[in-house]
Amino acid sequence: MKVGILAYQGGVDEHRYMVVEACKELSISCEVVNVVEKHSASNIDALIIPGGESTTILKLMKRFGVDEVIRKSIENGLPVMGTCAGAILLAKRVKDLKTGKVLQGTLETLDMLVIRNFYGRQRESFEIDLDIQVLGEKPFRGIFIRSPAIVEVGQGVEVMARYGESYVLVRQGKVFASTFHPELSGDTRLHKYFIEFVKR
Repeated sequence: MKVGILAYQGGVDEHRYMVVEACKELSISCEVVNVVEKHSASNIDALIIPGGESTTILKLMKRFGVDEVIRKSIENGLPVMGTCAGAILLAKRVKDLKTGKVLQGTLETLDMLVIRNFYGRQRESFEIDLDIQVLGEKPFRGIFIRSPAIVEVGQGVEVMARYGESYVLVRQGKVFASTFHPELSGDTRLHKYFIEFVKR
């Protein structure tokens, strides 16, 4: 299995480590590659889009032509997991909390409305235990750093975890989005779930 990680910003190394560990625990042979240009976005079995600054990542994706490759790959059934800014990039509708400005040109894959910087800036970062039923009874530690919030979802979107009035983990088809950072949790369960999903 070849797993690509969009490698412009964010926890690229942390996601790589978690994928490798998850594959070890599942006894699955996997290769993890950085996705930066068009050629590296092709011929992968799954893609992870990490956090970072969503507008910067979007500009780089467009500059290297990676956005169109990813969009077409998703249409053709590529499994994807986006975390934090990755969730923003996958959303059909994105607004900024303070300005109300709409972010244009996302991958427009998941039928959801995401509000950027919903919980404030870096100093408002926090951690909570999340109930994610598909991962078992043990809570999953959700780490939120300048996180967005998923405030509306369409009928085809499965809500896998919530926090307050917002949704923090969702899936539509083969595309997952989390507003927290599972790669920082030290808990491989969500990455394992994704890898197992890809393997099906």
